[in-house]
Amino acid sequence: MPANEHTRTYDAVIVGGGHNGLVAAAYLARAGRSVLVLERLDHTGGAAISTRPFAGVDARLSRYSYLVSLLPQKIVRDLGLDFRVRARTISSYTPAERDGRPTGLLVGGGEERTREAFARLTGGEREYQAWQRFYGMTTRVAERVFPTVTEPLPSRDELRRRIDDETAWRTLFEEPIGVAVEENFADDLVRGVVLTDALIGTFADAHDPSLAQNRCFLYHVIGGGTGAWDVPVGGMGALTDALAAAARSAGAVLATGHEAVRIATDGRTAEVTYRTADGEGVAAARHVLVNASPQELAGLTGDPAPEPAEGAQLKVNMLLTRLPRLRDPAVDPREAFAGTFHIAEGYRQLATAHAQAAAGELPAVPPSEIYCHSLTDPTILGPDLAERGYQTLTLFGLHTPARLFDRDNDAVREELLKSTLAQLDAHLAEPLTDCLATDADGRPCIEAKTPLDLERDLRLPGGNIFHRALSWPYAQEGTGRWGVETPHANVLLCGAGAVRGGGVSGVPGHNAAMAVLEATA
Repeated sequence: MPANEHTRTYDAVIVGGGHNGLVAAAYLARAGRSVLVLERLDHTGGAAISTRPFAGVDARLSRYSYLVSLLPQKIVRDLGLDFRVRARTISSYTPAERDGRPTGLLVGGGEERTREAFARLTGGEREYQAWQRFYGMTTRVAERVFPTVTEPLPSRDELRRRIDDETAWRTLFEEPIGVAVEENFADDLVRGVVLTDALIGTFADAHDPSLAQNRCFLYHVIGGGTGAWDVPVGGMGALTDALAAAARSAGAVLATGHEAVRIATDGRTAEVTYRTADGEGVAAARHVLVNASPQELAGLTGDPAPEPAEGAQLKVNMLLTRLPRLRDPAVDPREAFAGTFHIAEGYRQLATAHAQAAAGELPAVPPSEIYCHSLTDPTILGPDLAERGYQTLTLFGLHTPARLFDRDNDAVREELLKSTLAQLDAHLAEPLTDCLATDADGRPCIEAKTPLDLERDLRLPGGNIFHRALSWPYAQEGTGRWGVETPHANVLLCGAGAVRGGGVSGVPGHNAAMAVLEATA
């Protein structure tokens, strides 16, 4: 930033250059507002970045966030983003052993193949028909709810009327999701596959009375009005690179290496104090948008901090020289790993893992899920790696709350990684380690991140990927008109912790920008 930049008053100063902050910056700058983005790191993008994590290896992985569902096409169109996603041909594969033989459930590849896969696993039509009915219901809800996420918050009654399906409302908004899972499905493995969408980054039981699992499930089935989770072409960094370019071309100033340390406001004007390698500076603003956690916001403004958040996931990135062979001979690994590969995620297994973690122990059989980005989008691999058949794997582990790592993060990480990969190996015809690539220093191409690692690297409170528990997508006491408001009239929360935040969506950034434009119209 130029030396005299701190003397200027901006229409908006945005604290944090993650994807939501960049969305807000692009909207406001395109509307003719002067915008300054302060980012403490030496690059923008936050958790939605692509990096080459393995020394000397030309593989650009989505290191943290990795799939796209909740990003409205409205934002892509409005901002003219050069960004595309590709649909996965397979939704999921879940290996199992029945009657002493390896088998599994492959969902995707066409209706007939899916029907046959259900029959092969369960011996009949019942579970497939239940699956069709249940996800028909969630799709109808998605079609009605998703368009509201870039509008002012509806009231609870307004959203209920819009959904216009009392069974769906009760299932998703009033009763623990475990009730519906048990009422609709009989097979333990099928029940588990359904439940997993309620547990991504959310430490809860199927019958948790808080309904945290329901809110998580809802966000995982409404994306795009279909619930489909797509692969970002070029990796997640392609999105944030496009957003940064859109913000810059509209006139926003993106200042990396600038860490905001204090916000002072009287409700009409504000000053943001920031720190750089050369000292401190101050930027004046009419509005301040904070693309950080609610805890970080409280620290900047001096307000009381909200309840601590806690993450509950293990994130593992891998590069393979080839995909491993499966014990189930009926499924091609290129299909099994193209969608979501569920590991130890039967319904009873998930309940046991949650109970063990809640008691302060690592799950004996840790549940996780894997997918292979490079099968759908090989552009993230250098030409030589792609030609030689290399593939990436992304693993997301469940039910591993941050508290489990407090005693020794490094040791517990290694213990958990070993037991998680052992669960995968149980369904492979060869050990995964035989397929791992090595980097320029001869080390296996695998890295694991615990909640404490994410807290350290990204300042995610407690390593929580949503910044705090996900919210219902309707107005409640204190949520404000757009769900981004704070106790200070000209300070807005535009990060994942806003109402309707969480995931790679850009929705809080869009909504904070709309709130500013409304206030200054």
